[in-house]
Amino acid sequence: MQKARAMVDSVYRSESRRVFATLIRLLGDFDTAEEAMQDAFAAAAEQWPQDGAPANPRAWLVSTGRFKAIDGMRRRARFDASLARLAEQIEEDTRATALTWEEEGVEDDRLRLIFICCHPALSPDARAALTLREVCGLTTEEIARAFLTSPTTVAQRIVRAKAKIRDAKIPYQSPEPADLPGRLDTVLHVIYLVFNEGYSASSGDSLTRADLSSEAIRLARLVRELLPEPEVLGLLALMLLHESRRAARASSDGDLILLEEQDRSLWDRHQIAEGAALVEQALRTRRFGSYTLQAAISAVHAEALSAAETDWAQIVGLYDVLARLEPSPVIRLNRAVAVAMRDGPEAGLRLIDAILAQGELSDYYLAHSARAELCRRLGRTVDACASYERALALTLQEPERRFLERRLANLSR
Repeated sequence: MQKARAMVDSVYRSESRRVFATLIRLLGDFDTAEEAMQDAFAAAAEQWPQDGAPANPRAWLVSTGRFKAIDGMRRRARFDASLARLAEQIEEDTRATALTWEEEGVEDDRLRLIFICCHPALSPDARAALTLREVCGLTTEEIARAFLTSPTTVAQRIVRAKAKIRDAKIPYQSPEPADLPGRLDTVLHVIYLVFNEGYSASSGDSLTRADLSSEAIRLARLVRELLPEPEVLGLLALMLLHESRRAARASSDGDLILLEEQDRSLWDRHQIAEGAALVEQALRTRRFGSYTLQAAISAVHAEALSAAETDWAQIVGLYDVLARLEPSPVIRLNRAVAVAMRDGPEAGLRLIDAILAQGELSDYYLAHSARAELCRRLGRTVDACASYERALALTLQEPERRFLERRLANLSR
């Protein structure tokens, strides 16, 4: 019984959003699909310990959720006759064809739902927030941290986006091929946000969430099949190159290990080779953008056999191009760190102080952590402690908190 319940929990973590995406396609409504999914998992928690887990848990959950939704509509039909007609229509539509539960490629339900959530009728912020919440299962708090905004703002965006889809009668189907390029930028942005949450979780006991980063890479491969554009290649390359370091990023106790201190023999050379080849392919087109440039920077890191051999001059040069293409404060912060590695901590600190003075990254813990590290290297202990304390107040991830606390303790000795 315990084993079956553990399997329900495991399937929920790995499959719940795919189940939800398929139920959206079948039921045509976000809230109905969410309720049906929860009912299906509740039934699984009750039946699997007694009857055993099914051979295909996802298919069982989708089928159960669909039937639960139809039954619920029929029960409520005495108050609303339209629900009876809707239940009949859904049952007829899904009985007519055999559902392929293991669909991939163009027919992948989760990818289809991402494109729906990225419909041009929605604002860019609403598209990303809705996709991250409904397709990827991130909480409003996690999304708020990704956007550097408040959970209330994120929740409002999601509610408005759902209402827009409902009121505009946006169809729950894959966009036509001609419509795909117009939604590509937002889709890639969302996939990268999912990867970032998996590569460096915004909160919790674990440094990473492998399920999210793996799913982001899988979705990028699917997008590549649909649209092998240079920036799709660049994003896939960037994620693969980052993911190649996963095994070296934390100690056996789960503590954070900085890039310069990582055991590079643990880096995944197959992912590095694939990522580097994709970068070269994207660069050759001369139609690349910010993802490809970021991937090129990651490739320079990957090529260095040790931290000391890193070509910081090349990295700064790539950041110069990237900053002109995408002049965001986070890009400027990353460039400042690279300048510090090339020209010394004083040069980097001047740039970081200028960025913080503008106020855009005042609540971004990595900006304060980077400043603290440069102050530490310069022997400015009081300033370093103040910045470490500010970073510590802003981060909710336990491995990062432990790292910052150790830095503070060492400075206080």
